[in-house]
Amino acid sequence: MKLYTDHGNFQTLKIIVASEISGVKLEIVHTKSDEKVVTYLSSCKLPALEVHPEKFLFSANAAARYLTNLSWKETDPSALDQWLEWESAVLLPIVFPYLVSLIGQGKTEEHQLTCIHGYLEHLDTELNGRQAFCGDQVTVADIVLWSSLYPVLNGKFCLKGWESQYKHLQAWNSHLANLQPFKAAVKIVLGDRDTSVLKASLLAQPVPQRAKDVGQAGQQRQKQGKGAPEEVQVNVEKPTATDEEITEAIAAWTTGHSLCPKPRIRRHPIIPEEVSRNILITSALPYVNNVPHLGNIIGCVLSADVFSRYCRLRNYNCLYVCGTDEYGTATETKAIEEGLTPQQICDKYNVIHEEIYRWFNIDFDYFGRTTTKQQTEIAQDIFWRLYNRDLILKDSIDQLQCERCDRFLADRFVEGTCPFCAFDDARGDQCDACGKLINAIELKNPKCKLCRNSPVVKSTQHLFLDLPKVFYVWFDAPIGYISITANYTDHWKKWWKNPQQVELYNFLGKDNVPFHSVIFPCTLLGADDGYTIVNHMIATEYLNYEDGKFSKSRGTGVFGNQAKDTGIPADIYRFYLLYIRPETQDSSFSWDDFLLKNNTELLNNLGNFINRALKFVDSNFGGVIQQMDLTSDEFNLLALINRELHTYIENMEQAKVLYCLGQSYFPWMNHMAALFTEAKTLVRHKAGTVCSLCANIGCLLSVLLQPYMPDVSRTIQEQLNAPQECYFIYKDFVCQLLPGHKMGKPFPLFQKIEPATIEELKKKFSGQPGSVPPKAAANKKSQVKTAESVGPASTASPEEVEKLTAEVAEQGNKVRDLKTNKADKSLIAVEVAKLLELKKKLTLTQGSNPKEAAEDKDGKKKGKKK
Repeated sequence: MKLYTDHGNFQTLKIIVASEISGVKLEIVHTKSDEKVVTYLSSCKLPALEVHPEKFLFSANAAARYLTNLSWKETDPSALDQWLEWESAVLLPIVFPYLVSLIGQGKTEEHQLTCIHGYLEHLDTELNGRQAFCGDQVTVADIVLWSSLYPVLNGKFCLKGWESQYKHLQAWNSHLANLQPFKAAVKIVLGDRDTSVLKASLLAQPVPQRAKDVGQAGQQRQKQGKGAPEEVQVNVEKPTATDEEITEAIAAWTTGHSLCPKPRIRRHPIIPEEVSRNILITSALPYVNNVPHLGNIIGCVLSADVFSRYCRLRNYNCLYVCGTDEYGTATETKAIEEGLTPQQICDKYNVIHEEIYRWFNIDFDYFGRTTTKQQTEIAQDIFWRLYNRDLILKDSIDQLQCERCDRFLADRFVEGTCPFCAFDDARGDQCDACGKLINAIELKNPKCKLCRNSPVVKSTQHLFLDLPKVFYVWFDAPIGYISITANYTDHWKKWWKNPQQVELYNFLGKDNVPFHSVIFPCTLLGADDGYTIVNHMIATEYLNYEDGKFSKSRGTGVFGNQAKDTGIPADIYRFYLLYIRPETQDSSFSWDDFLLKNNTELLNNLGNFINRALKFVDSNFGGVIQQMDLTSDEFNLLALINRELHTYIENMEQAKVLYCLGQSYFPWMNHMAALFTEAKTLVRHKAGTVCSLCANIGCLLSVLLQPYMPDVSRTIQEQLNAPQECYFIYKDFVCQLLPGHKMGKPFPLFQKIEPATIEELKKKFSGQPGSVPPKAAANKKSQVKTAESVGPASTASPEEVEKLTAEVAEQGNKVRDLKTNKADKSLIAVEVAKLLELKKKLTLTQGSNPKEAAEDKDGKKKGKKK
């Protein structure tokens, strides 16, 4: 027999354990996760057991049962049926996405964790007084349950503290784990690695679907008092609202439409109002010297955009401002690199940033910049207020000076060896290999970024804010929020000098927290001019790319101006970035998971429900909403929707946008799918009630999803022909599409993303061939030095050597001309650096070591050694 599976597929444990027990030797064939082994299936299904040529068992449970029956005789088949059905229809559909979130994305979903604990508690109760789930002997039920729970209860990502909570389950798990067939299966699936090896398979496989109801076998078992496992499913899948909740839901549904306020008409300039809740929203000002990648976008501007859109839907009087931070050495560095003036760099990249954010549907009220007259005036005013109040100190610090360039070097103009991890390409402010912050003078073997000369340490005088912490940057950067608002409206002081009426929300990455929580507020307090101080600070952790970091130089990861070229709509990127938002810990962008979320959560779940419900109304009722005569079951559903809606509002008020995305539609999807399925079998009048209710649910979803996917939201509302009054989040679910309302024409909301497309994108953004990530480069440092000491062999043709020789001569003439004409020293330094690089290339093509060649040329070092 052949077992086809992908690497790290934990469901393979079931089949291998069974084969070990039965003594059947399997030929294990590892294949790609998206490869269709069973040709007659519509989609990939792994693992698959080929019992005879072209005869497959593609259910892991069925394959395990088939194998165990070769050596075991089942004593209670009906009990096995119930446990295997419960594991596949109830347990696995929660365990699987839980592991995807935990192992694949480095986070946990609260509702999944709650379900997991509920199931473990039930299993622990079932094991009280016995050693296995169907008596005292291990059966296939134990095999499949243990295999699906293995990553939850064992290894690197195991549930913390579960052993003390579920002692009967712990004894069962430990007993099985020590049996030879189970140990052998773990060794084959995991190899010498931990459960982290499961990541790729988890992200590639489709999520199992949950069963809708218990089934007659489970009901019969419950009547017999046997404590059927399906009881847990009923409690999770079909919650019941309280009588009070149902009463409130009925009142809101029937009368709420007339109570909903009209959506606020926004007219610019927006200024604070006496009777409104005034909310000022800022997102960290992106540096103008680079193109933002997806991690930058979710870190501040996208997160703030979601909250801003929510505030508008609640009729709050809010203003969302941002802009490019255009001062500092980063701008100067980029200008030198591109051969432009700093102002030209600012003008160029400000436009690039605006275009990227516009494509991502980031709806600023105003996007400005810091190179303005208002920035100068306000920053100087605050500075002199601090200075005149003796809150500015003078002190000396050591700083690196490049004598060749005749300038003190800001941290970004220094490169060298990291003092912590020995990475030989660290910057003067931070090491990209180990991530630690660095003072430039701490670098080993420091070099000037412009001319590669070794700088010297000299003492310099600087101005400091009078704080017990040592901060000497970021004085003027956050003042950009104020000056950008001042460019937006002459009434800027009503926002920034009005702490009694204005709530200030800062959205930023975690690396900016000290400056926004200490430096900027203290600066404004010290100025003593009635400034508005931050009330809420919302910071994110870091978003990584696949298993590494975004890197423009290495071509790793998706940058803002590249996302559009993939052909994937902006809203899909928005949804996924917000779904994996690093709200409490670092997370990673994964193309495999991106495909999974689009094809399941959006296409199969949300898109399928909206499209089917609207098409049903369109084809059966001419697109007209019918009279809705709701029963107790539907009133219970309204109350449950209200419960989720209240949680959505509560979380969003705290700017917990990640949790709110889950509340937007996921908890309701099973209820709605059940309603729609039921509608097909009902009489016309009842079907009209159910589908018209589903259309109203779709209307509510379109509003709740608007902060996350504005284009999708707009499309749903166009298909519903939703009235303008719908564009408001009321505290309860109300009937917005009244009987007689004529809808628009429905069509699919989402398109399937094919695995081949994802493979192309993974390859495209994986980095340049031969590029070495920082950590790998640090680890290979000694090997590089060894190779340099030997000297590379020449592989260049005479034509290549001749071409490089000509380029060196041409660049040398250019440098001499600049010096003769007394050009700016920084410009000369850039051209000198280019000349040195060309000489290095020429030396390598000639088969010499660059260091030795340099020493031979000036004749000093070798002469001294002799």
